[in-house]
Amino acid sequence: MTTAFHALHAGPEPLLLPNAWDFGSGAMLAGAGFAAIGTTSLGVAVAAGLPDAQGAARGETLALARLLTRLPCPVTVDIEGGFSTDPAEVGALAAELAAAGVAGVNIEDGRYAGLADPGQQAELISAIRVAAPELFINARTDTFWLGQGDLGETLRRVRRYVEAGADGVFVPGLVDTEGIRRVVGEAGAPVNLLFVPGRHSVAELGELGVRRVSTGSLLFRAALHAVVQTAAAVRDGRATAAGVPGYAEIDRLTAGPAA
Repeated sequence: MTTAFHALHAGPEPLLLPNAWDFGSGAMLAGAGFAAIGTTSLGVAVAAGLPDAQGAARGETLALARLLTRLPCPVTVDIEGGFSTDPAEVGALAAELAAAGVAGVNIEDGRYAGLADPGQQAELISAIRVAAPELFINARTDTFWLGQGDLGETLRRVRRYVEAGADGVFVPGLVDTEGIRRVVGEAGAPVNLLFVPGRHSVAELGELGVRRVSTGSLLFRAALHAVVQTAAAVRDGRATAAGVPGYAEIDRLTAGPAA
């Protein structure tokens, strides 16, 4: 799976990576034919009643990773900031994920109080590279996401992370066309962007050289919206949305090829 996942970043079109928050969402996405599945840290944390991006959902992240590796496609796991500032602990987590069959990890430099020191973040990336050399390391910088850096700072960070061993770089919040072109041209590794409704389509991002497009928490948030809308329709005597899968279809997700 790891080799296949690496190859997906060099295909003729960008890898569209939908992000799951539990086994059911991952199995449904795999069944719909998506080439690989990622996880959303917001979805994983909130589903467990925990805050996102504060290192609180390490156990839940590991548990979900073990479940998702039952799927017939590569899985990459969002490990927030690594759930530790200790390179040895982050490396051990990566090794555990690799042993479970995970193909990649996404590690971010955003912290609750702002951006991590890029040198310290590079140490975490290097530790993952040493502990789990087969994993695809997607190094995320939150300069645009947190509004705490410009394009120059973004490029300095992603290049440092690539030098530390990252296989790809992720810049959520970057939507400016010229900025995207510059990051693609200067990052030194495949570029991952976050899909933003109403902005660039996946095809347009591919034309700009982006190699991976993530849905992030969009699917989780859309699912919560659908839950409330459906419950309200039942309450108000309105028709519920068409196309909702039946009980048997969902029950089968835990059987067959995925089991």
